[in-house]
Amino acid sequence: MALMITDECINCDVCEPECPNGAITQGDEIYEIDPLLCTECVGHYDEPQCIEVCPVDCILVDPEHEEDEGQLKAKYEKLQSA
Repeated sequence: MALMITDECINCDVCEPECPNGAITQGDEIYEIDPLLCTECVGHYDEPQCIEVCPVDCILVDPEHEEDEGQLKAKYEKLQSA
């Protein structure tokens, strides 16, 4: 699954630079995660780095973008070849 940022986000700016895929950007009010780019750090790290650094725990699994480990790995490989 891709991840999402809830409205609990305090715009602290720590998650954006941690994303190896560039999936996190500043939205109109809070940071947002592009589900087409989010691999939950599969292929890069053992754990999603944005979740690791978030001080308010506002990054959750996005139920609208369900993906298993194999799909996340395939997305990672596709992004790396682009």
